[in-house]
Amino acid sequence: MTTAQIDRLLDTDHAWAVVDVETSGFHPGSSRVLSVAAMALDASGRPSGPRFASLVNPDCDPGPVRVHGLTRERLAAAPRFEEIAPQLLEVLDGRTLVAHNAAFDHGFLEAEADRAGLKLPVRQRLCTLALSRRLGIDVPNHKLATLAAYWGVPQQRAHDALDDAQVLARVLTHSLLLAAQLGMPLPLIGADGRTGATRTPRRAATPPCPWRYPGRLAAGQPLVQGMKVAVTGATDEPRDRLAARLTAAG
Repeated sequence: MTTAQIDRLLDTDHAWAVVDVETSGFHPGSSRVLSVAAMALDASGRPSGPRFASLVNPDCDPGPVRVHGLTRERLAAAPRFEEIAPQLLEVLDGRTLVAHNAAFDHGFLEAEADRAGLKLPVRQRLCTLALSRRLGIDVPNHKLATLAAYWGVPQQRAHDALDDAQVLARVLTHSLLLAAQLGMPLPLIGADGRTGATRTPRRAATPPCPWRYPGRLAAGQPLVQGMKVAVTGATDEPRDRLAARLTAAG
């Protein structure tokens, strides 16, 4: 298929902003963004406009370093979110946010913008995870690495925000084209309160940990200083107070 034929098939009013964030945890209310990348794309999924990538100093424990490789030392000299926000928001402004598990990335960016006293200029989002599932392609799962391999997109550094965004941009182009060929509507979700998006309630912040992570707790063995403790379910005592007590206990 020629470029002109692809352009005609994907002739829409959409402009896209592919986004990836690496975070210190799973909950926007208590965890923070450690790095972010965003790329502006045209309706066909080709780079068109500004792009931005940066580490972010979260001023908290960076969480699973074994996954993202972002240590506290590496992040110490990085700018804070409010310092990079103008460049990031320029990429997002007027475009549909695209991410793999878009509710996660959008939720974290919205929480960081709230902390900085800013409003995220996102009216709707497209989740490539949901889109891939609807397309019915023959893959064992819909992880980004699996989709990259399926579409023949090289992936250099998994869990690196910029590389993941670049990979996702190419996965998006293939997915948009297949959806158009199938005549399938895109799973666009509104990103304002009137269309059902909800804010994640603030949880207890993860305190910085001065000890090296010793690994998971082994059955029958005692806790070791530096292990991470998760408090789940309903509690009579507020989470912030429990976190303070756990921190005080080492």
